[in-house]
Amino acid sequence: MRKTLLIATVAMAFAATASAAENIKATVHADQAGAKINREIYGQFSEHLGTCIYGGLWVGEDSKIPNIQGYRKDVFDALKALKVPVLRWPGGCFADDYHWMDGIGPKSQRPSLRNNNWGGTIEDNSFGTHEFLNLCEMLDCEPYISGNVGSGTVKEMAQWVEYMTSDGDTPMARLRRQNGREKAWHVKYFGIGNEAWGCGGNMTPQYYSDEFRKFNTYLRDYTGNKLYRIASGASDYDYDWTTVCMKNIGDRMQGISLHYYTCSGWDGPKGSATQFDNDQYYWALGKCLEIEEVIKKHKAIMDKADPTGKIGLLVDEWGTWWDEEPGTISGHLYQQNALRDAFVASLSLNVFHKYTDRVKMANIAQIVNVLQSMILTDQEGTGHMVLTPTYHVFRMYTPFQEATYLPVDLPTETIQVSKAYFKEKEGARDAGYRPCPMLSASAAKAVDGSLVLAVTNVSLDKAQAIDFQLDGYEAKTVSGEILTAKNVADFNDFQHPDAVAPKPFTAAKLKKNVLTVQVPAKSIVVLTVK
Repeated sequence: MRKTLLIATVAMAFAATASAAENIKATVHADQAGAKINREIYGQFSEHLGTCIYGGLWVGEDSKIPNIQGYRKDVFDALKALKVPVLRWPGGCFADDYHWMDGIGPKSQRPSLRNNNWGGTIEDNSFGTHEFLNLCEMLDCEPYISGNVGSGTVKEMAQWVEYMTSDGDTPMARLRRQNGREKAWHVKYFGIGNEAWGCGGNMTPQYYSDEFRKFNTYLRDYTGNKLYRIASGASDYDYDWTTVCMKNIGDRMQGISLHYYTCSGWDGPKGSATQFDNDQYYWALGKCLEIEEVIKKHKAIMDKADPTGKIGLLVDEWGTWWDEEPGTISGHLYQQNALRDAFVASLSLNVFHKYTDRVKMANIAQIVNVLQSMILTDQEGTGHMVLTPTYHVFRMYTPFQEATYLPVDLPTETIQVSKAYFKEKEGARDAGYRPCPMLSASAAKAVDGSLVLAVTNVSLDKAQAIDFQLDGYEAKTVSGEILTAKNVADFNDFQHPDAVAPKPFTAAKLKKNVLTVQVPAKSIVVLTVK
């Protein structure tokens, strides 16, 4: 593997900081409040994939692993601390192969299911509608159901909505009561299909738009429950899909999805989660940040068709996608989670904050044991659990939920990473250069009136001293946390659960309403200013 980094350094409003002795001058515009940062931007995604559900969220009431009504207790407690706002289920690609009636009633009578999308695993359907919606109630989060358009019927989907949300004397409500749930659940978010352009049916946007209109016609709002109807939106750079859906579906939907993953390339190896060189590190962060341009272009299409902003853009699948860990089951997408993944989480959330006027939800993929997960559990059933660096970012960022976005001016050096190497070695789709800024920041006025500021320094070797002028905010105290490690490839495992973990941060000082922050290389700092 080549060790020489293919980069060219470019100055971006950086002349004033050329001297290492001079601090970077930045501004937090607390006097220019923006939109509310919806808590749903911190959403999670749980799919019947690998051990996300079975062995991750669910072990069953008879398991030797401590559980609460079948939910794995250590995982449940960790998610409760994360203040999960919304949880998507049952997929993903699995959703358009899922028939909900197989997952209700006595567990001993539920038919087994072959997971055709993910490794051919046989599962017993012991985790179904009741188990999912009860978990959401216990976590105090909104459920987000993905309905089956690809292989399902209009009647099947309509009956599912009735089963979950009707409190009347209707056939599906009576069936729900027969299965032990008297009161209807509150279900706000409902996806009408998933990845209709791919595993959800390989449809054209024109055909899918017609399917949406047909299915949507028969989804009723019962007993005061009003569905927020979500269309299966585009993958990455497919702007035509958004254009067609906005035209043909229009205000029949309240939201449209967008999927975007960070990896080394779809046409070849995606790269290891823990073994990568400097080229791959910076390239991945540049790819992660490319989501901003993708959001801006989809947003422009939506702004033209929906100038009042009634329809939300939901990034309901995002995160890193690396090669499966050696020795794990093929198709289960079990990957480790290094400090590099924490940077992807931090940088992505900073972008989502900027566009919260249109981006109403985001769901990282996935919550346990799959892709860029919050939590890893053991694969042998011994009851071990570890929190990932990505979990720590989400926990550190919780003050941003429902806060008011504040613009930040932060000059930064940007490097240009060559993509030619990755076209040859990793199967990337294009050559050229990808920019990777060294610094990123996001600020907001929290619900309690405090100012929260996140600063991310992705440089492998350069610390930064930054003076933040706090315009429109009288600051008296500052406290914070830092997430870093010796190497960006460091990760937590069952033998070393705290190799990458937050620590108190004391290198921030206030003087005359200027916040000076000494940000170490390869670190994420979150500060609370009061």
